[in-house]
Amino acid sequence: MSSGDIDALLRVTSPTYVGRTSPDVAFGTLDGPVGRLVLAVTGRGVVACSYEDENTVFERVSNEVSSFIGGDPRRLDPVRRELDAYFSGRLRTFTVPIDLQLATPFARTVLQKMLTVPYGTVTTYREIAERIGRPRALRAVGNALGGNPVCVIVPCHRVVESETVLGGYAGGPVAKERLLRVERGAGRPPLSP
Repeated sequence: MSSGDIDALLRVTSPTYVGRTSPDVAFGTLDGPVGRLVLAVTGRGVVACSYEDENTVFERVSNEVSSFIGGDPRRLDPVRRELDAYFSGRLRTFTVPIDLQLATPFARTVLQKMLTVPYGTVTTYREIAERIGRPRALRAVGNALGGNPVCVIVPCHRVVESETVLGGYAGGPVAKERLLRVERGAGRPPLSP
């Protein structure tokens, strides 16, 4: 077995092995108060922060970004630290760069608009559709948000059906409610699912 083969084997089997060269995509997980998040980071930024299972995210990243994937704590740890700070209420704005290459061009437009929705506030599907100049594209906006590859960091949880109805979320209604509670403060009542 050559040293390249050993390096490849270690990269696949050891979650903390970095090897001689950094992988194109750093891949790992974070267990937090809203469940397990699967993380993937490219040289451009966070390409995935997903509630989907690890195999699904790994396959999608492998097919659409790069098959050179491995653990790289130097690139994953800043994302994990910011997520931990966010969940504890100490971080309001993420500073880690985002890579939206897993989103369609239309979805990128929607997700970039989501980055302008302030911490602690909510908006509606209709408001987002109007802000991107597509007031009748409510379903398309909903689909773009439902397919957000960078959940939490790109705050699609801040979109609600109305001021009293929570609406759907990739992590489920309990996760969405928890995220909104973190941002709104525990004293405010939750929205209805």
